[in-house]
Amino acid sequence: MHRSPTPFAPAARLRAVHVHLAGRDVVRDVDLDVRHGAVTVIAGPNGAGKSTLLEVIAGTRQPSTGTRAATGAVAFVPQRAAVSDRLPVTVRDVVTVGAWGRTGPWRRLSADDRVAVDDALDRLRITDLAGQPFGSLSGGQRQRALLAQGLARRADLLLLDEPTTGLDADSAERIRTVMRAEADRGAAVVCVSHDPAVIAAADHLVRLDEGCVVASVGV
Repeated sequence: MHRSPTPFAPAARLRAVHVHLAGRDVVRDVDLDVRHGAVTVIAGPNGAGKSTLLEVIAGTRQPSTGTRAATGAVAFVPQRAAVSDRLPVTVRDVVTVGAWGRTGPWRRLSADDRVAVDDALDRLRITDLAGQPFGSLSGGQRQRALLAQGLARRADLLLLDEPTTGLDADSAERIRTVMRAEADRGAAVVCVSHDPAVIAAADHLVRLDEGCVVASVGV
């Protein structure tokens, strides 16, 4: 039986995490608990190591030293689409990849999976784009489609890298609303952002500078 995560219990835990890349220390001695039921925002200047830290939390990058532990399903929404414009995939195809995270690739989707895909499209207000080629979308539409893919995963840990950058006000507000709803559902939401509105909506704010945590506060 699947049990919902306990609110505010750790979804991911980093201890003494250090990442050395291209001859320099990008992340240095970071301790961090990421909790279910909360929005954690990682902020700081360009080059502070924010995206690298997010990759460590996601499990897509191994720390040079230190430990990372996480439980439950993870959905990672990068800042830039990894989908080639040349691939003949629709927006629905892209969002459906999120459901494959629950069923395995290329397997027949269950009725519940199809509901998850439809719900994700609706929550990001892109149902009308479902049949369009992904490569034809604007940058903001792509970002919403990729977030919808993450929602279709129904993950316990949802990770977003600069999700509102370059978006119009309505799209940015929609994404902030979805982030809060996912935390209220019980997911742990972690977001790298410079956006003051996203930072203001955080339950937990982590500030990085030169790879180090210089502040970690509940807000």
